Amino acid sequence: MNASRFSTALTVALATLFITAANRATALQQEASASFAPALEEAVRDEMTRQEAVGVAVGVIKDGEVAWIGCFGWADRENRIPVSRDTMFRWASISKPLTAIAATQLADAGELDLDADVRTLVPEFPDKGDPLTTRQLLGHLGGVVHYRNGEVIKTQRKHDVEHPYEDVVLALDTFKESPLVSKPGADYSYTTHGFILASAVVQRAGGSPFHEQVRERISHKIGLETLQPDYQWKKIPHRAIGYRKTRSGRDADTEPGVVRSTDTDVSWKLGGGGFISNIDDLAEFAAALDDASFITPAMHEMLFTRQKTGSGKSTGYGMGFGVSSRGGAKIVSHTGAQEKTRSMLEFSPDTGDGIVVFTNSEYVDIREFVQAIRKSLSGTPERR
Repeated sequence: MNASRFSTALTVALATLFITAANRATALQQEASASFAPALEEAVRDEMTRQEAVGVAVGVIKDGEVAWIGCFGWADRENRIPVSRDTMFRWASISKPLTAIAATQLADAGELDLDADVRTLVPEFPDKGDPLTTRQLLGHLGGVVHYRNGEVIKTQRKHDVEHPYEDVVLALDTFKESPLVSKPGADYSYTTHGFILASAVVQRAGGSPFHEQVRERISHKIGLETLQPDYQWKKIPHRAIGYRKTRSGRDADTEPGVVRSTDTDVSWKLGGGGFISNIDDLAEFAAALDDASFITPAMHEMLFTRQKTGSGKSTGYGMGFGVSSRGGAKIVSHTGAQEKTRSMLEFSPDTGDGIVVFTNSEYVDIREFVQAIRKSLSGTPERR
């Protein structure tokens, strides 16, 4: 056999071996999925019934790979459109990890100093008397007001563009005049507005619009196909309809029950709660948290290490992720809650296992939902 034919034969043999190995891995993954799927489906349906959820999508990650996706109930109850892998759900506050990852990528590349005053890059944010850093913002240590824990003052001015808050720097107008609720670094105080400011820092440090950086730095890098801003002025196919519960006395003209929710605009809080995708993309995002080519060791340390208050107290939050432990394994997580959605991501970078859940039912206790799924996967009966 001449060298050319040998090279060709070797290439074919290696390709065949690779495909066989890949197919074997897929078969093993499917076999594992099939083993837990019936009990998992039963657990999801039971929890849907208990909480009266309209639609739910679930993803399970095993050993750093998406092992199972399940879709249940209705994306649009009135038109009898079922939840599917095409259904688009709001991420709500799971958008915060996107901002944190973009920021730590920039820091890892030496393009952003997390400990510099944010006004160095975003002078549009008024001087509050003390330096305020991106590290503090990403850990909810900046003292920036949330929704109801202090006075929220909006900048009164007219913009000359139709959708001004598509620019995350202009979105600062929704809160930037508000006084801080605490001295930066002193106390943990959860804030979506703080992540809007962090997204403006990312925009300036990276030199392109924030949503474009999320697409380039995250979506393209790990293969997310549907993740995008939930701009209400854009027609996004397969958007889930949201549902809320009415209660006697609160909704005077409505009988108690489950009714359609409102289509609120979340463009103004993109970096803190404004993205949307299907369940596959949320699951792939969670699985990628175990990928060293995406989350470098330096980023891992930044994102998944609990920060401390000025008094030295652990906050239970890293940068963009809650950080806890279970059975000796580190757990990183985030929940989301807003009109039309409840969401949760839970993942262990130590084991490579995780759970992601979307529902279009605002009243669902998403933590209890994930707990039911977790116990199903562990084989432990759910107790209430």
